[in-house]
Amino acid sequence: MNTMEIHLQVNGESKRWSIAPGDLLLDVLRREGYFGVKRGCERGECGACTVLLDGKAVNACLMFAAQADGREILTIEGLAQGDRLDPLQEAFLDHGAVQCGFCAPGMLLNARALLMSNPDPTEDEVRDALSGNMCRCTGYVKPVEAVLAAARAYRRRSKAARTGGAR
Repeated sequence: MNTMEIHLQVNGESKRWSIAPGDLLLDVLRREGYFGVKRGCERGECGACTVLLDGKAVNACLMFAAQADGREILTIEGLAQGDRLDPLQEAFLDHGAVQCGFCAPGMLLNARALLMSNPDPTEDEVRDALSGNMCRCTGYVKPVEAVLAAARAYRRRSKAARTGGAR
């Protein structure tokens, strides 16, 4: 079997992996222990395999691992900072937006990509960002509420950082 080596950053850590040229990013990430990247439809329709590639949401089931060479990937395992949950994760818990948990990683990462590019989204923009995530449990209302709450938390955190913590 032909193999090739790729070098990339995953959740802030340098990685060097040997892959087959036709390996999908989804398969390589799961093989390397990133089980938050879920195998769903395998057609890019459900969003369960969503990761951030250089800050943009992509479906890992539609991408060859070789295409990630030299790039930066964020999986759900890298969203929290140590034991401290990301405000998005906190908001999803606070708003009851996580039920079975299968779609949550993809929703969280799509929401993160949205908030990185648009820190003050409208409800319609949040719905659009989550439209590629299929969920059978939540009905989408609670995840949308959670993303809007997280956006407020990010903005408060950013303002506090700019003002030295003063309110």
